[in-house]
Amino acid sequence: MPQISQEELANDAEIPINQIGRIERAEIKTSLSTIYKISKALKINPKHLFDFEE
Repeated sequence: MPQISQEELANDAEIPINQIGRIERAEIKTSLSTIYKISKALKINPKHLFDFEE
């Protein structure tokens, strides 16, 4: 998967950039609607955000 900056993801998902950083650092829990926005911006199925197997 190509890399995307936090700023690009925030813009594409229409959520604040600081929220992306806080989610990435596990400082906050997020809602299903935000997970959906992030997965839509990344063009992936939301379940892939929870697939921790390599």
